[in-house]
This record gives sequence, structure tokens and C-alpha cells, in this order.
Amino acid sequence: MKKLLFMALAMLLFPLLTKAQFTLSGTVSDAKQPLSGASVKLKSAQRGATANRSGEYQFKNLQPGNYTLVVSYIGYETQEKTINLTSNLTLDVALAPSAFLADEVIVRGTRATEKSATTYRNLSKEEISENNFGQDLPFLLNNTPGVVVSSDAGSGIGYTSIRVRGSDATRVNVTVNGIPYNDSESQGSFWVNMPDFASSVENIQIQRGVGTSTNGAGAFGGSLNVQTSAPSRAAFAEINNTYGSFNTWKNTVKVGTGLINDKFSFDGRLSRIKSDGFIDRAASDLKSYFLSGAYHGKKDLLRINVFAGAETTYQAWNGIPESRLNGDLAGMQAYIDRNYLSEADANLLLNSGNRTYNSFTYKDQTDNYWQNHYQLLYARQFNEQFSFNGALHYTDGRGYYEEFRTGQKFSNYGLDNVNLGGSPLDRTDLIRRRWLDNDFYGVTYNFNYQPSNKLTFTLGGAYNEYAGKHFGEIIWAQYASNGQYGDHYYDNQGDKTDFNIFGKVIYSPTEKLSLFADLQYRNLNYEVAGTDKNLDLIDLNDKMNFFNPKVGATYFLTEQSNVYASYSVANKEPNRDDYVNATAGLFPKSERLNNVEAGYRFKNDRFNAGLNVYGMFYKDQIVVTGKINDVGESIRQNVPESYRIGVELDASYVLSRKLVLNANAALSRNKISDYIDYLYEYDDNGDISNTVETAYTTTDISFSPAAVLFAELAYKPVTGFAVALQNKYVGKQYLDNTQNESRKLAAYFVSNLRAAYDFTAFGVKNINLALLVNNVFDKKYESNGYTYGSIYQGITTTENFYFPQAGTNFLLSVNLKF
Repeated sequence: MKKLLFMALAMLLFPLLTKAQFTLSGTVSDAKQPLSGASVKLKSAQRGATANRSGEYQFKNLQPGNYTLVVSYIGYETQEKTINLTSNLTLDVALAPSAFLADEVIVRGTRATEKSATTYRNLSKEEISENNFGQDLPFLLNNTPGVVVSSDAGSGIGYTSIRVRGSDATRVNVTVNGIPYNDSESQGSFWVNMPDFASSVENIQIQRGVGTSTNGAGAFGGSLNVQTSAPSRAAFAEINNTYGSFNTWKNTVKVGTGLINDKFSFDGRLSRIKSDGFIDRAASDLKSYFLSGAYHGKKDLLRINVFAGAETTYQAWNGIPESRLNGDLAGMQAYIDRNYLSEADANLLLNSGNRTYNSFTYKDQTDNYWQNHYQLLYARQFNEQFSFNGALHYTDGRGYYEEFRTGQKFSNYGLDNVNLGGSPLDRTDLIRRRWLDNDFYGVTYNFNYQPSNKLTFTLGGAYNEYAGKHFGEIIWAQYASNGQYGDHYYDNQGDKTDFNIFGKVIYSPTEKLSLFADLQYRNLNYEVAGTDKNLDLIDLNDKMNFFNPKVGATYFLTEQSNVYASYSVANKEPNRDDYVNATAGLFPKSERLNNVEAGYRFKNDRFNAGLNVYGMFYKDQIVVTGKINDVGESIRQNVPESYRIGVELDASYVLSRKLVLNANAALSRNKISDYIDYLYEYDDNGDISNTVETAYTTTDISFSPAAVLFAELAYKPVTGFAVALQNKYVGKQYLDNTQNESRKLAAYFVSNLRAAYDFTAFGVKNINLALLVNNVFDKKYESNGYTYGSIYQGITTTENFYFPQAGTNFLLSVNLKF
């Protein structure tokens, strides 16, 4: 019987096992030489290859049928060829030089290549577009190795955050066309100020670790190198609309002239995103535009970009108390008592949803900010060996957040106490606005020289200046005292200059070996003067000089595989709060990182994988210690030694013409060698009476999960339709550096489902219907939080706050291309 079953199964499988499979191969060249590194893709088969040093490519085990072969190379016209494969086929492709200089030259100087001995990942325009449903850019990067994202509103729209290898946004360098984007003072990147920016992005390179020299803030966890959209050859128009959970809307219109007389192009985008958010009242109203005009010469490229964003976001940055999250009535009552909540605030806490509570109820408790960017980009290819690209830029930002505050002391605002009916009064309810009005401008440049295939030089750098005005206003008070509308109760200005110059060289003494060196010098001057929001006088001036060397080597084992190793040094200045909130006598020091990377890469037409091990060893890393200033703000201090060591895997495998598996994993150990935590004891008057110090040895760095895993299975059953199941696991994270199990984010596993169908109808060039279902299995999880503690009457109390993410929710989009 078993034999009969085996024979029957064999007969059923025989047609599949014996189905003919063929090989497609050939060379890519121009009129003079093979084009090593040319990209060769089979569209419908989801397979890609890179031409080797002889310009050769090959696809094996192809089933008979029709294919579209796409061949591209920087500086050459892309070719598409449709073939009907019925036997082994040799197809040589000759590319013609482009009639104009490619936009890629704008970011070439700060990009890593396979010869750079750097750990990186490239995201194409297609990959970004597939996942762009209106969520902020960090959520589009969530599927890359070692990345963890979070959202204050719980839905990926509004205030969002990103961590790379456990390092927050202040340690992730971001450039847009080589121009720094990180805020000069806080050093963070606020994507809420650039809503729907992904719709104007051509590609992104994520470098993990120190990476190559770039402009702007130090890269202590990674770098995001963003290139904005390149021109389309043909005129186009697009209308993109998304609707989803929490009354979320995204409306985008894009237009482009294509190339006019092969020399000029103009592109534009207008976007609006609105969402009520998952958290109560955590609504966002976001608007943006992007305009670009360019002249394309054979040897010159001149581009002007003007883009802006405006946001109004209801504040949800207080998080949810642990007792409310867990539905603990006794815990909530204790929280009410020790925080002296009013009757209204207490009722709100007790009667809100466990996972949607927001402590703010004032109707205009919003963050409001406007940001305008102006970029003038120029590139010239002097000859085949020598090129230049540079940029002038200016960013204008202005905005405030508004707050309703109860029982505020007049003295905290520089106001006199009032006399009410003969009784002295020292407090009032009020509404305040805290403003930031800043300007950022400068120049960036890169000279690229390639005298031969064995040698490449890059000389680049930048000079940037920042001026930021910080001031506060009271726009209403229950008792006005001696204040006048429009008065500033605090005023200070931060000024920062940032100069850097770097030189890079890639030398290949043999066909198999490539050596890499990168030296950067950076000079900073930061000044702040005036009164801060606590009415304390500020007068600081810090000058820093950093030398950041990087060396590495890549050895090509075969045409398909290589190994690499590198050693890099990075230095990073403290941020504004580190200076302003510093304890008297403890002036913050700059941080230093020694980064070692080593890895193996393999790529053929079906399998693409990279395995990387790293060590990141810090001196004087700045961390939260538990100390607070006189208004309760966290104080960060340097710790002598800390480190991150880990291994990362990033792989993609084409199982068949219809099925692709993508996966990555990041496993790490993240430790502070010696750490002192501070806990304050309070007396009956609310004053600090004692400070308790606790020493820890080899303790976990906060917000650094030991495991971050991702897997995606993409299925394309028919032409134009694709569905993908995405799964993400993030290990537990501690809220502080004490490695205390009672202060942590629990590990979570979340699945998303994405489906899309492309077709043509009604004279529309392409119609795309797409659906994104987030958190398919309705996992209850929190991706961010914070903690603080205190001692009163001998009892230690810990306050944990969390940012829950939405349960099952969806976004449905309809995109039309004309």
C-alpha cells in the first residue's frame, strides 16, 4: 500500500520535477568596456543580479515564459528588454551614456559601497512606496535590521521615534541630499515636521554603527542618508489617497513635467495627513509640499528644492501610568493621592480606557511647528575621472507648544504675587506657550577623483551655522499679576557653528582586495545666553575639536561573496539639555565611540545575505542617572565605560517566481560597566532631604533589546497582485539602567499584513489598490516608556509610564498614475 501511495505521489509531482528550467546570461558593457556593478533585474521573477568585474551576469533555473529584463548603471540610460525564454539564452546588453548627469552624484560622497567595509542597507524607491501609507518615515524603516520604532499616538502618525542598535534619534545621523537634518541643539530628528516626506524620496541608505564620514551630528547608532526624488523622463501625475482606522486620511497629489528638451524638469507634491490617533485626543493635522526644478546637462546638474511642513499635534507625550494600563484600581487611587490630582483629573484617570488614557484635556494642548527648507544643489562631471557636487541650504523653523497649567507660582514666571480681597495669593492657573524660532544654513561639498579602477579619492565637508531663539509667553492667566500680553517670561538664544572636512580613499591593489580609509576633522562652537524656562541665567560656551578616523578592508572571495572588517572612531558633543540641566560643577563631556565591524556578504540572482558582527565601545557615554533638576527634569551624566556587542543577519531568498522570503535578526549585549543610580528622599514639605546612591556593575543600557527579529513572506500569485505577511519580534527593554524587572517594556511579537493590486483601466496608466493591516493578531504591547522613583517616609515609590500601540488597525489606499 505504501508503495502504491509513493508511486501515485511521484506521478503527481513528476510534471513539476521534470519541468524545463533554463539559464539566462550575458554581459553588460558600453562601447569601451564592461560595466562592472551594473544592476540586472528580472521584474516578474523578483530576481536580481550584479554584473561582475567582466560585466557578466547570470540567472539559473528559470522556468519558461515571458520576462522583462531591466539593466541599469549610474551615468547610463536604463534599458528594458522583453524576452520569451524557451531555452538557454545569452543576451548581451550595451548601455548608452546618459544624455544628462544622474542625480545620484549628489549623494555619492556620503554613501557606502561594497568596497567601503561598512555595514549598510539600501532601500529603493519601490520598497519605500510599497510601505508608504502615510505613517512617519521611521515606520517605513521598521523592517530593517536592529530598528525599533514607537508612536506617541499609537498609530505611527504624529510624534514618532526610532532607535538603531538601541541608540535613539539623537545618535542617528540624518542627511537629506547630503545636508544635515538633525536639530543642531537637541540633535533629534522630528519627522512630524516633514509629513509624507517619503513620497518625495528616491532612495535611502541606512548605515549601522559609525559608518562613513558624513555631515551633521555624530553617528553613534547609525546614519540615514536620504536622496530626494530624481526626475522622470516622461510627464506624469499621481493622486494618492489613504483612509484608515482612527479616522486617518492621507491625500497626496504629485506632478512632474518629465524631461523638457532633455534638459529641464519640474516636480511637485502637495500632501495632507489627518488622524485622530489611537490614544484619546492624540490627533494630528499635518500638511506639506515639495517643489523641485532642475537643469540637466551632460556634465552639469543644477537643482533647486523647496519643501516645507506644518504640523498641529495634540500632546500625548505624558504616556499612561502603569496602574491605569493594568486596570489596577487600588494603584490608581494611590497614584491620585500621591500626585494630588484634582477631582476632574482623578475621574478622568479612573474612567478612561486602559490603553487610551491621555492626561491632557485642554482643547488647545497642542504642539505647533512650521519648517521650510531651501536647497540649491550643483554637480559637475569635469571628465571621466573628476567630479564635484555641492549645496547651499537654509532651513527656517518656528513654532510653540501650548499648555494649560494649574496652580503655578507667580515667582516661577517672574511675576509679583497678587492681593485678592486683602488676602495674598501666590499661585494662578494659566496658559503658556514655549517657543522655538530657529535658522540653520550653510554649505556642503564633495570632490570625487577616480584616476583608475583601482583608486578613488573623495574630499568633502561642510560649514553650517545655527541660531535658535527660545522664549516663553503667558497668553492667559486667571490672575494676571503685573504681566502684559506678549511679554517673554524667559528668553535665551543658542548659537552653534559646525565645520567638518573629510577625506576618503578606496584602493584596490588586486582584483580581490579593496582597502578603505576615511579621516574626518570636526570643529564645533556652541553658545547659549539668557534665561532658561526655569528663570535661571545661562551663559555657556563650549568649543570642541574632534578627529574621527576610519579604516577597513574588503576581500572578494568570489564574484558573489566578500568579507570585510573595519575600525572607526566617532566623537559626539552633548546636547542642549545636557548643558542646561547639568548639576553644578559637573560640566558634561563629549562622548567617544570606538566601533569594530566585520562581516560576510553573499549575493546571486536568488539569494542575498549579509552576516555582520560588531563591537561599539564607548568612553564617557551620556546616560540618564535618575537625578533630576529643581523642576523634575531628568539629568544625564557621563559614565566612564559602556559597550554594545552584537551580530546581525540580513537576508532575502527568492523561493520561486511567486514567493520571496525576507528576514533579518539583530542579537546584542548592551552594558554599562559601572553605573550609579540616584534616588531622592522627600520630607513633609516636599523638599529633598536625602539622596540615596546605588552602584551597579555590568548593567543593561536602557531601551536596548537583546533581540530584534523580522521575517516577511511575500507572495505574488498573479501579475500585478502581491501579498506579504510581516512579523516583528522585539525583546524586553529596561526603562532605566538598573536592569530592574519592575521597570521594563515587555517583549512583543507583532504581525502586519500588506496587500496590493496594480492594474490599468479607464485610460489610467496605473491603478494601485493597497491594504495595510497593522497588528493583525491584536497584540497588546507598549513600545516606549519612562520611569522615575522617590522615597517618602521610608517608602520607595516607582512611577512607570508607557506608550501603548494600537491593536488591529488598517490603512486602505487608492493610487492613480496618469
